[in-house]
Amino acid sequence: MHVTAFGLHRLEATAPWGIKQENQAEEKVTPFGKKTSPTDLAHFAMLSRGACWLSVQGIPEPIPLTGGDCFLLAKGTSIVLRDSPRTRPKWTFREIGARANGNVALCGGGGAPTTIVCGSLSFDRASLKPITQLLPSFILMKADEARTLALHNTVQALASEMAEQAPGSEVVATRLAEVLFIQILRTHIASGPERKKGWLRAVFDPQIGRTLTAFHDSVSSPWTVETLAGAAGMSRSAFAARFKELVGQTPLEYVTEWRMQKAMQLLEQRDRKLIDVAQSVGYDSDAAFSKAFKRVVGANPGEYLKRGF
Repeated sequence: MHVTAFGLHRLEATAPWGIKQENQAEEKVTPFGKKTSPTDLAHFAMLSRGACWLSVQGIPEPIPLTGGDCFLLAKGTSIVLRDSPRTRPKWTFREIGARANGNVALCGGGGAPTTIVCGSLSFDRASLKPITQLLPSFILMKADEARTLALHNTVQALASEMAEQAPGSEVVATRLAEVLFIQILRTHIASGPERKKGWLRAVFDPQIGRTLTAFHDSVSSPWTVETLAGAAGMSRSAFAARFKELVGQTPLEYVTEWRMQKAMQLLEQRDRKLIDVAQSVGYDSDAAFSKAFKRVVGANPGEYLKRGF
């Protein structure tokens, strides 16, 4: 997983205020007015002052937010932020962003103030599908959760780097954005077993998790369903059924797709020969690798680099 860009913004709102964001995939803007790119996958916000209410697509009741609360949205999630559940949203995030002064957006009627620090995360192409599969549409982290303090510190460091623009600030900010995203996922994972679904549930399964660890540690090994089942200490049939139940793919479908994700990262380094990339992900010939790559990615390696699939 590699963050390629990170935008930080601040919303200053005074009561009464209400802002809505329709499906971000359709509007092609972030929750704070910035135009998205195809690699924008997540939007992050932290309430640094005041209080407000958050309504999220798919969650019946509005959520009260207080100072220090954080949330992360996957791209395409509709939300409404407002000072009270009774306030009708008057603006869209597109409208607020269009009249922002630099990275600061203002709205509201002049009453009680609320400040929200927010950012958008873009990822490299090779990270898109794995993160899409991993990321829930909405993650909430309350201020009183133990790990939230680390998020606050990272956001403050990000804000400082982006404000000062010292030599190397862009590089430091990008690395901090990666740390921030990992911290958010850690908080989500630590919040309880009921939130572990799909791939995360598989990782924490004692037997399937053991197989995933073995495979991830040695992607180039000649894995078969039998050897994967052996790493789990299960029979072939029981392993295949359990793996499909948790991961949503057959074991070999997962192996091939993961290898292609790794290959995309290696290809984008542009200093590796095709046969070296092929052997790094478990293929003896570049022809067999190219055939598998095209089947999974939709383009052969050369087309992938040239056309930006």
